[in-house]
Amino acid sequence: MKTTVENRFIWYNGEIVNVNDAKINVLAPTAQFGLNVFEGIPCYFNEEQKQLYAFRLDDHYERLLRSAEMLEINCPFSKDEMKKALIDAIKANEYDENLSVRQTLFVDGFGSWGAAEPVGMFVAPIPKRNTGKEYNKTGLNVCVSSWRRISEDMMSPRIKCGANYINSRMGQREALKNGYDTCVFLNRFGKLSEGPGSCLFIVQDKTLITPLLTDSVLESITRDTVIKIAPRLGFNAIERSIDKTELYTADEAFLCGSAMEITPILSVDGQKLNGGEAGFVTEKVHSEYLAVVKGEKIYSDIKITPVY
Repeated sequence: MKTTVENRFIWYNGEIVNVNDAKINVLAPTAQFGLNVFEGIPCYFNEEQKQLYAFRLDDHYERLLRSAEMLEINCPFSKDEMKKALIDAIKANEYDENLSVRQTLFVDGFGSWGAAEPVGMFVAPIPKRNTGKEYNKTGLNVCVSSWRRISEDMMSPRIKCGANYINSRMGQREALKNGYDTCVFLNRFGKLSEGPGSCLFIVQDKTLITPLLTDSVLESITRDTVIKIAPRLGFNAIERSIDKTELYTADEAFLCGSAMEITPILSVDGQKLNGGEAGFVTEKVHSEYLAVVKGEKIYSDIKITPVY
């Protein structure tokens, strides 16, 4: 690592700059209304190979472009340009550790919330150890939030945009205020949805169960990866709507996401799962996930990209 986090280099509108020199107009739609779409792209360092791997880049960029299209902002960048920007930003910092990379398309200029352009982009890598506390825990004590997850008929959870994360903020702040690490949301029909910035799995009789994408869930790349990994470990993985009481009575449960990785849920509303410890299935899936993202195991349907 070349600099401190506070002075790291980022890619900003075609240039590598010190993060403190990347300026956005305070009246820009991205600043006033959260009018941006973004990806959190995990990168994992393989110590033996001395190589950093970016995880499922094409899938992240396809989702980013879908988000931009649904939010109707005009993206001027190709996937190849996005990929080069990410690699250039990481190389500028000489990172040799696990990273979370924020890649954001934002509406700049002096327009209002209805503006579609001009659109800029920044790429800001950060060591995973410097991300939020909930993303660096070995287990989570969660609550079921009193706030409901946004739905397709109000603000689509399929769009990974800054404004949508205010919903996640409300649940997260409520959880912290009440002594929990984070929360899980119910959707408008009272079925389980997801956590703030993370997807939910419960485990029952060694079967992994996760809510449907139509249950107000982001189309998570990590969620999809877990579904791909599970059968290779001899576990079933199914998608269906889940009742709240199923979470309380689950053998195991975990949250997953690009930043969250795969983190076991130790208790829900004070009620312990698996005696308050990480479960066997969760640990097996997490271990396999780490082997895949670090390039120690190769799956033909899960692509990783070498940075160096």
